[in-house]
Amino acid sequence: MGGLFLIALLALVAGVGIVALIETEPGYLLIAYGGYTVETSFWVGILLIATLVLLLYASLRFLHRLITSPANVLNWAGERRLRQSARLTGRGTINFIEGNWAKSRKQLLRGAKYSESPLLNYLMAARASYRLQEPEAMSRQLMQAAESDLEAVIAVDLTQAELQLNDRQYEKALRTLETAKKNPGKHPQVLHLLCRAYDGLGDIEAMLTLLPLLRKHRIGGALELDDLEARIHYDLLEQAAVTGDTELLKSRWKKYPGRLVDEESVQLHYLSALLRCDEVATVEREIERRLKKNWRPALVSLYGRINRETAQKQLATAEAWLRKHDKDPDLLLCLGRLAMVERQWAKARDYLERSYATRASEEACLELGRLLTAVGDHASAAEVFRVGTGLRNNPLPELPQPDDVVSDSLPESRRLGSE
Repeated sequence: MGGLFLIALLALVAGVGIVALIETEPGYLLIAYGGYTVETSFWVGILLIATLVLLLYASLRFLHRLITSPANVLNWAGERRLRQSARLTGRGTINFIEGNWAKSRKQLLRGAKYSESPLLNYLMAARASYRLQEPEAMSRQLMQAAESDLEAVIAVDLTQAELQLNDRQYEKALRTLETAKKNPGKHPQVLHLLCRAYDGLGDIEAMLTLLPLLRKHRIGGALELDDLEARIHYDLLEQAAVTGDTELLKSRWKKYPGRLVDEESVQLHYLSALLRCDEVATVEREIERRLKKNWRPALVSLYGRINRETAQKQLATAEAWLRKHDKDPDLLLCLGRLAMVERQWAKARDYLERSYATRASEEACLELGRLLTAVGDHASAAEVFRVGTGLRNNPLPELPQPDDVVSDSLPESRRLGSE
């Protein structure tokens, strides 16, 4: 406030000084041009010149605005369309996330008309058409996406391949990915899609070849890739077992990751695959060798299922293990099975009853129950089978007492007559 007052005061003083100067010294100004002359006081002349300069400046500014006004109008209209395009794209994206596919596609396509980079609009519109199960519209929008940005052809191919994989069109997806897979370092998403395609086609060896690239470009977490590697090698062993090619099976086992070969489930799978290839003697030796290093109940159980024509040597070997594992229910069950193969019924019953007493597993109940049935001890067999039935993953519901069943199921007249 004080500053404005000071400025006003100075302007007033300056004005009074200028008026006093004009009155005391009006001056003289003469302008001559050709045959024309203009005479006036100095101060009036200065005022006229200043007025002419201001008029000239105003005229030039008016002409400039008149000339550039169409461009300004066009710029304003263009900015308005860009804002509208951004708004439509945003609303279309929200509706896509919310599952309003038809509305989302309409907004995205409208937003693409005036967008500076409509690629994203067309790609998301194609996904919306896929959700609406309109393959022709989806293909058309993918083509529009490719035409909108020639440098984004790979992005379009990846989107198309992903949608094809969702429809289990694995061979088509592989053909779509032909260009993108030439440079996986630049387009790492292609590795993930290739893995899905190979998995769908059952091409396990191709997945194994792809695995190092997946690790290199960190496609997936470390645990996820470890699980994938384990599944790939598991399936490779399974394929070899199905073909019955022992050499192929052993070759694939040699390539099994070192961190996995000591897992009990992996060893069991390999040995079971060898049995399917009729490598009985090999499995017997392998189990004996592995159990010397590390006691594995699952391998002990498998040892009792080999069922060689002569199980006497196996029985002697397994009985030697009793010195250190005399209370192991899996070993006792294994011995019971081997003794039954050798028709040593008393010994088999002893081993099975000891296994049953240590841990009443479903397998022990079934083996002991069928042995007791075979030797004629039906009452004991029935009790063992009853316990085994209760150990099932989905046990049967409890039944009412037999007397209640008969009483409730007969008509009243029959019940009276029976009395």
